[in-house]
Amino acid sequence: MRGWLSIIARSRNGNQEIAAHQLLHDSLAFFSRIPVLPYDNRAAEQFDGLRRLRLRIGSMDLRIAAIALSQNGRVLSRNLKDFSRVPNLRVEDWML
Repeated sequence: MRGWLSIIARSRNGNQEIAAHQLLHDSLAFFSRIPVLPYDNRAAEQFDGLRRLRLRIGSMDLRIAAIALSQNGRVLSRNLKDFSRVPNLRVEDWML
C-alpha cells in the first residue's frame, strides 16, 4: 500500500494521479477477495522465536513466515532461497 501511496504523492498531473488511484483501488479490491491472515500474538511469538535463531532473511519475510507458522499455513513465493531457511515452514514456489 505504501508503494501506491508514494506513487500518488509523486503524481505530477491529474491523469497520473487518477491512474495511481486506480491501481490502489485495484489492489484493495484484490485483497478484499482473499483472506489475509493477521499478525497477532501467536505470530508475534513465532517471530520472536525466529529472530532468536538469527536466520539471515529480512524482517518482513520473517514476519510472513511467523504468520504462516502460527496459522499452520503455507507460504507461496518464488523466494524459496530465504523462506527455505525457516525451520518447519511449508513453502512452495507459486510460479511452478
